[in-house]
Amino acid sequence: MSETPATIAAWQEATFGTPGSNASYAIRALRELAELIQWLSDDDNHPEAGKEIADVLICLFGASHRMGLDLQAEVDRKMAINRARKWRMTGPGHGQHIPEEPRP
Repeated sequence: MSETPATIAAWQEATFGTPGSNASYAIRALRELAELIQWLSDDDNHPEAGKEIADVLICLFGASHRMGLDLQAEVDRKMAINRARKWRMTGPGHGQHIPEEPRP
């Protein structure tokens, strides 16, 4: 069976109950991301990293379903914005978008 935001959200609610807020999903995702950072700080290719990445996504899938969002559409929309922006490198593999000049 392939999981979907709907099946993940149903499992989350059946297992943990109804979340108090959308922010609770974001907080949980942040905690899972912190665990990922811990593993990768020890070993840049730690064997547990994949599970932690999955945990972050599971939290975000649940949040997107609760909010009525199509996560793939949101990613596609945001990538279109990212591709249209100008970027500057801030370090190896990292960057920051260059804000557009305000129009008079």
